[in-house]
Amino acid sequence: MKPSSTMAGAHATSAGIAHAALWWRWLALSLVVIVADQVSKHAIVAAMQPGESRPYTSFFSLVLAFNSGAAFSFLADAQGWQRWFFVAIAMAAGVLLVWLLRRGGSAWFCCGVALILGGAIGNLYDRLVIGKVVDFLLFHYAQWSWPAFNVADSAITAGAFALIVDSFRTRHRQEDA
Repeated sequence: MKPSSTMAGAHATSAGIAHAALWWRWLALSLVVIVADQVSKHAIVAAMQPGESRPYTSFFSLVLAFNSGAAFSFLADAQGWQRWFFVAIAMAAGVLLVWLLRRGGSAWFCCGVALILGGAIGNLYDRLVIGKVVDFLLFHYAQWSWPAFNVADSAITAGAFALIVDSFRTRHRQEDA
């Protein structure tokens, strides 16, 4: 027996309300990332001088570094135009990520998108306010070191990982069908 159109409409409406409530939860995760990122950056800027390094283990130090470029200091040596270029990219990405969250998906997908959104906004704030991104986490070994990064960068990386996991989970389900 087919449900009446009224019942089907009511179910669609309740599913839409449930989805709307969930997407706000994912935005809350983005907000947590933004707050954690900005609080940690403000604490480091208040406690350290630019270029200062405080080793905590043989492989980890806190540093105060500023990056006017993108990941791995890409375009950091440009003449200043890169600031607005990266601002535009971050804003466009933010709009796309919010749209993806509103569309919904698996928990892995939404978590990944929310983490990337929070990280992108955290670094966007730095670019808008101080013109460059504050980095302070440095992993190193002997003479080798990974580029310094921050909480926003970590969230973006974790979000990308979640999206990769989701892509394999989705493909696996489709192959089983």
